[in-house]
Amino acid sequence: QKQQASQEQLQQQRQRLIEQRQGLLGDQDPDREEQRLTTALEAAEKQLEQTRQALTEAQQAREKLHTRRQELEQALAGRAEPLARAEKDFQQHLAAADFAEEAEYLAACLPEDQRRRLQGQAQQLADEEAALTATHRDKTRQLQELQEQQLTTIGKEELQQQLAAREEQRRAVQEQIGAVKQKLQDNRQLRQKQEQQAKLLDTQRRECARWDLLHELIGASDGKKFRNFAQGLTFEMMVGQANRQLQRMTDRYLLLRDPLRPLELNVVDNYQAGEIRSTKNLSGGEAFLVSLALALGLSRMASRNVRVDSLFLDEGFGTLDDEALDTALETLAGLQQDGKLIGIISHVPALKERIATRIRVVPQTGGRSHLSGPGITFM
Repeated sequence: QKQQASQEQLQQQRQRLIEQRQGLLGDQDPDREEQRLTTALEAAEKQLEQTRQALTEAQQAREKLHTRRQELEQALAGRAEPLARAEKDFQQHLAAADFAEEAEYLAACLPEDQRRRLQGQAQQLADEEAALTATHRDKTRQLQELQEQQLTTIGKEELQQQLAAREEQRRAVQEQIGAVKQKLQDNRQLRQKQEQQAKLLDTQRRECARWDLLHELIGASDGKKFRNFAQGLTFEMMVGQANRQLQRMTDRYLLLRDPLRPLELNVVDNYQAGEIRSTKNLSGGEAFLVSLALALGLSRMASRNVRVDSLFLDEGFGTLDDEALDTALETLAGLQQDGKLIGIISHVPALKERIATRIRVVPQTGGRSHLSGPGITFM
């Protein structure tokens, strides 16, 4: 029974709570409403905190303003007495200047810009006055010092005469200075002209140097120097061609132009440690080989412009030994294989065995000769 009575009380209490809840919330969801109210409470607490911070800052600002107000009040209290004295003095000055009131005084005052300009002028005049006063004081002191020194005992008239003489000397010196200045001006003009002439002279010197160089290379009154120069170029080419032919015959000799006499030859003897010999001390066989090489080199040069198909050699084979003779004949045979017609004029019997095609010349009486050989016919 006690439990039932307690249960009935609890049910009644629950019913009252339900009615209260419905009166407060109606049909709303309690959990959702609780969440909403919780969120609103948190926002209100944040707003309250911000409001408290703003209140604190406002209180601090009010305290600062209150402190500033007290300072200003103290400053005003401190300036009240000087201001009253200044007002009293101002009224006395107005009365002394015959001004009835402040408005009349203000009407009589100068404009601000004009007042500043006049103040500047007054300051400038004051500065000039101070400078003049200082200058006057210094000059007075200097005059006193000079008077105390008693530099001269000459009278005023004599001093004036001396001053006139000094003035005359000064004018003479000025005239001399003018003359010297004129001379300096003339000297500057002459120097400018000299510089121009020097430039022209330098130009002429460069031009003359160019012509001197050309004259040194090829110039001479009879044209000999130019001929030697041109012949030297051709001779250089011929020596090159001759060395090519000479190398085919022997590896002992090499032709070289004489540095002191450009149109003369020297011979480099490779069998004598490269000794440079003059062509004048060559033996007969050596001279023949060199002459043959030069002739073949010349024919090579001529064949560039004119076809040279025939080459005749007159004598010289008698000075050759067997080895040199073989070398010369092999060289000539090589030219024959290149399509050249080689003719040898010689009285050496050894050539008869080496040359198959021969034309024999037999001298006759009365300065006549008889020819025999292939292709010889008599009319």
